[in-house]
Amino acid sequence: MLKGFTLPRTPLGTSSLAPAPPWHYVGNALAVEFETAPAAAAAFLPAPLALGSPRCAAYFVEWQYASDGGEEYLDPIRSQYRETIILLSATYEGSPVGYCPFIWVDQDVSLMRGLVQGWPKQIGSTWMTRAYDLASKAAPVLGPGGKFGATLAARDRRLVEAQVTLCERTDQLPSPGFARAVNTRYFPELAAGKHDSPAVHELVQLKSRDIQVSPVWKGHAVMQFFDHPYLELPCLRPTAVLAGYRFSFALTVDDLVCLRDLRQRGVAQPGAAPKGGPVMPVGDAEARKGPPSAS
Repeated sequence: MLKGFTLPRTPLGTSSLAPAPPWHYVGNALAVEFETAPAAAAAFLPAPLALGSPRCAAYFVEWQYASDGGEEYLDPIRSQYRETIILLSATYEGSPVGYCPFIWVDQDVSLMRGLVQGWPKQIGSTWMTRAYDLASKAAPVLGPGGKFGATLAARDRRLVEAQVTLCERTDQLPSPGFARAVNTRYFPELAAGKHDSPAVHELVQLKSRDIQVSPVWKGHAVMQFFDHPYLELPCLRPTAVLAGYRFSFALTVDDLVCLRDLRQRGVAQPGAAPKGGPVMPVGDAEARKGPPSAS
């Protein structure tokens, strides 16, 4: 009998690209809130989502991952990766949610875990400034005046540059955030005549547990998107840059909620959000605790 959470399935099941959940994460994040053209943002939202506002956020994250056994971080190539996540402000049945049109990651294992959750991952190269415990000209201070940078490149072309100068501590996380994020799980059919009839097409809401968030630093930010011959991220380029953030967080992922099977229009799934608002794994009073799902 073959075993494995994802392909390849093998006799022992240890060769699967992504092992079975739970998946434990810890990461350092640099985030930039910005606004984009409302019509451009709305064009990226799948029905039944609607645009909430022109506010968006770009997250640059340096992750470390482990399974329940916890041994992956002792072999760092199995555990560490970096990614860039773009979130749009949307609404689902009148309640605010975040939606991710683009995400880039530098490890195939993370890409597979993301596709299982509905994150639209592609391979890209993210680099971030690091802070250290020692005062040095080679590192910024994690405090007022500390300057951090991040970049994203994909298909050998730079897509994003960002810089954040920290000013003060804050109780607020960037918005839109992951606490009300929804994704689209999509897997196409290859059989002739079925290319437009996907095997899986679901609107899902992310869930997580055991969330921890460090003190959050906020400051000024600058960010620009660069043209690309076919990737459409430049359509969402900033019309205004609002603020930057630096924080760390940890969480565990082993669940999600199917809100709607998009192959059957208008049919909500058992356990999905009732009319008037989606099922929220993190309520308003708990939103400060951090993102409810990693990728």
